[in-house]
Amino acid sequence: MSKYRIAILPGDGVGKEVIEAALIVLNKLGVDAAYVYGDIGWEFWCDEGNALPERTTKMLKETDACLFGAITSKPKADAAAELDPSLRGKGLSYFSPIVRLRQEFDLYSNLRPCKAYPGNPLNFKDGIDLVIFRENTEGMYAGVEYFPMPALLRDALAGHPKMKPFLAAPLDQIAISTRIMTRKGCERICRAAFDFARKAKRRSVTCVEKPNVLRETGGLMLSVFREAAKDYPEIKATDANIDAMCMWLVKNPLDYDVLVAENLFGDIISDLAAQLVGGLGFASSGNIGDKYGVFEPTHGSAPKYAGMYKVNPIATFLAAKLMLEWLGETAKAVQLEAAIAEVIKEGRVRTYDMGGKSTTLDMARAVAEKL
Repeated sequence: MSKYRIAILPGDGVGKEVIEAALIVLNKLGVDAAYVYGDIGWEFWCDEGNALPERTTKMLKETDACLFGAITSKPKADAAAELDPSLRGKGLSYFSPIVRLRQEFDLYSNLRPCKAYPGNPLNFKDGIDLVIFRENTEGMYAGVEYFPMPALLRDALAGHPKMKPFLAAPLDQIAISTRIMTRKGCERICRAAFDFARKAKRRSVTCVEKPNVLRETGGLMLSVFREAAKDYPEIKATDANIDAMCMWLVKNPLDYDVLVAENLFGDIISDLAAQLVGGLGFASSGNIGDKYGVFEPTHGSAPKYAGMYKVNPIATFLAAKLMLEWLGETAKAVQLEAAIAEVIKEGRVRTYDMGGKSTTLDMARAVAEKL
């Protein structure tokens, strides 16, 4: 009997290819695991009206961790148009399955390392080693949105002075998205960032927000961050506005160490930071809760490349490395990262984004050889 049961959710598009590549590496690494495949992605939305079928959620609850590939996601109107005709008109609404996973399993901490590996021709600057903690279940991505705006909601907000310019507009011409943040959510993600910084002996944690404009939600996040910082006196605690941080990360990326942010802002800075170290082909993430973790590359399904085995699988390998760390397989995680770093430094095998002609599976075999 295997030590672990690991859920494998390839998804669609290039997700299937990068997962295939990752399993070549994991098998060579000798991870004592049984891999259980599950259904997720666009085809299940189109055929069943649910991109994350209940059978998949049930399966995940019977596993120790999950390695996820990528899924296609489209706007509301396009999603409705691609539903099987038998499912149309039944009130079905597409909702991102990865966001659902984060919320259903309370995977509140989104861990996104961004490291410039020596020899990567795409590095913006050598020596970058950032870790971003993004709150994963609240904020602008909580999913509480309306269009058209319900009359009851408009009436409830009518007394707010900032609503006055919108009261004359017809309800069917107003869309509203909410930014919901709780003290508990802010505290969990801030403490996760500080705990990581302490354990990894990182020198600083920076809170990225916009409290001068988003006074209530941003103000809550910043005040909780400052309260939490008092329990970690050895770590330098700073804060910066999201717009300024985008500029400073490009100008002085070596000045920053661990960053923590709300859902939307964390999404923005993690993609920017990913480009500093080579782009999304090198960007991994862990969606981590107290009891479960889903690990994934942060790139999308890139349907135009599907079936071509063209995309860079290193982000998926690094996601697998995060998964191994979370499972407590520290030695194998170190071994995997060392093999990845060696292949990057040698430069013999490079995918198209790195200026080479190697395939997804060429990269997998090269890393496997180093193991």
